[in-house]
Amino acid sequence: QVQLVESGGGLVQPGGSLRLSCAASRRIFRFNAMGWYRQAPGKQRELVATITSGGSTNYADSVKGRFTISRDNAKNTPTLQMNSVKTEDTAVYYCNVYGSMSWTESYRDYWGQGTQVTVSS
Repeated sequence: QVQLVESGGGLVQPGGSLRLSCAASRRIFRFNAMGWYRQAPGKQRELVATITSGGSTNYADSVKGRFTISRDNAKNTPTLQMNSVKTEDTAVYYCNVYGSMSWTESYRDYWGQGTQVTVSS
């Protein structure tokens, strides 16, 4: 098993920047895709950005041009650079990896516990 822990969240003013990281208790052996999701109060969890093992990225329309997802090669976990943040970006952000820990283990979803991002002046 592996545990994912997000960090980098906090309070930021509109127009500011944050960088979210996702630490793994041990390196995920292989992955198909990884990404960031968020959940605002009273709303469902939504996709923010994903990156595949081949390097293809996908972003929610609301964050295109402002957020950038990348991969930490050491642990096979995602990072998220958030620029020009808006109040509507306020949410709990979760990292996700769809991967496996060995050649014989099936792929499965790994989730972190989330980190709060609050955008406010």
